[in-house]
Amino acid sequence: MRVALLGLGLIGGSLARALHAAGWRVQAWTPGGAGPRAALAAGVIEAAAPSLEAAVQDADLVVLAAPPSACLGLLVDLARSSHVARARGPVITDVASTKVLLVEQATGLGLRFVGGHPMAGRETSGFDAADADLFRGRPWVVVPSDAADEEAIAAVEALAAACGAVPVRMTAADHDAAVAAISHTPLVLAAALVEAMAGGPGEREAAGWLAAARLAASGWAGATRLARGDPAMGAGIARTNAGPLAADLRGVRDRLDEWLALLEAGGPDGLPDEAALHARFAAARARLEGAG
Repeated sequence: MRVALLGLGLIGGSLARALHAAGWRVQAWTPGGAGPRAALAAGVIEAAAPSLEAAVQDADLVVLAAPPSACLGLLVDLARSSHVARARGPVITDVASTKVLLVEQATGLGLRFVGGHPMAGRETSGFDAADADLFRGRPWVVVPSDAADEEAIAAVEALAAACGAVPVRMTAADHDAAVAAISHTPLVLAAALVEAMAGGPGEREAAGWLAAARLAASGWAGATRLARGDPAMGAGIARTNAGPLAADLRGVRDRLDEWLALLEAGGPDGLPDEAALHARFAAARARLEGAG
C-alpha cells in the first residue's frame, strides 16, 4: 500500500518508521519540509514530496499527521485536489486527538474519510523524537464516517495493525468524550497547575516559588509533564474538543470546591478531619485500582 503522510513530527515520524519496518511504501510532505528531508536521509521514506499535491498523487491512503486545527485545513486542501476528488479516491485518515469536527468536515466535503487516533504519545516533539515502537500494543481508535465503506475502514485498521497497535472502533462523539476525560482534562490541569504555582514573571518569586522549584521532584514533574508538550497541539485539542473538555473541567472544579471545604473546616483542634481526608484519598486510590 502506498501511504502519503501529511505531517512528520513525533506521531507522523513514528508512523513512518513503523510502516517502513513493516515494508510499506511511504512518502511525506510538510509545509517546511524539514521532517521529510530528515526521514528521507534516514531511509525511512521513499520521497520527500515538494507539495501536498505531489504527496497524494497515486496514494492509496493519506494520513493527516498534524494538530486538529491544521487537519481541518488539510481536509479543505484535499477536497480541492484532483488526485483526491476522483471517483473512489484514496482513503483519508488522521491521527489527531479529536474526531467530531474532523468527521463532520470530511463528510461535508465528500471525502472518503475514516478518523483515527493512536492512543500513544510523549511530551517530546519533532521527527528526531520518532519511535517505531511508539504504537505497539496501544489502542488505535478507528472512527468511520461511512459505516458502509468497509474497504476504507479495513485500510485504516490495517494501518494500525502494521504499527503494532490494536484497532478499536468508536463513534466520534464517544471518542471525544472519552479522551476529554483521560487526556485533554489532565493536559489543561497540568497547565493550570503551572500557572497557579509558578505564575508569570515576577508573580511568585516573592512568595517563594524559586525556593519551591529547587525542591521539586517526581511529584511536580509527573503532575506537570503534559504542560511540557507542544503548545500548538494543546491549543488545537482544546479548540476542537471544547464542549466535552469544559464539562469535565467543571466536574474537577466541583471536586476542588469539596476539597477546599474539607480543608477549611477545622475540627476541635483547629485542623481538618483526618478521617475525612483519608476517605477521599482512599476512594480515589480505589477507583484507580478498580479501573486496572
